[in-house]
Amino acid sequence: MPPRRRRQPRSPNHAALGEAIRRLRQEQGVSQEELAERADTDLSQVGGIERGTRNPSYTTLLRLAAALDTTVGAITSLADEIS
Repeated sequence: MPPRRRRQPRSPNHAALGEAIRRLRQEQGVSQEELAERADTDLSQVGGIERGTRNPSYTTLLRLAAALDTTVGAITSLADEIS
């Protein structure tokens, strides 16, 4: 079986969104596993979003924001700053 190829982010905007979520999560000392549990989503989904390889739905963004005790607007504003 060939080695797994690391996927590139879907776009610079997806990468910035993922980095914003990662920063907020790490600032709170929350693991990806805990964030996934709090947001009622799969761990692979959180990892993919943070890497920028997954395109989260609005519902998923709302769940992640609630799990991080913030808003979708705050997340996207941070993503705009990052990009």
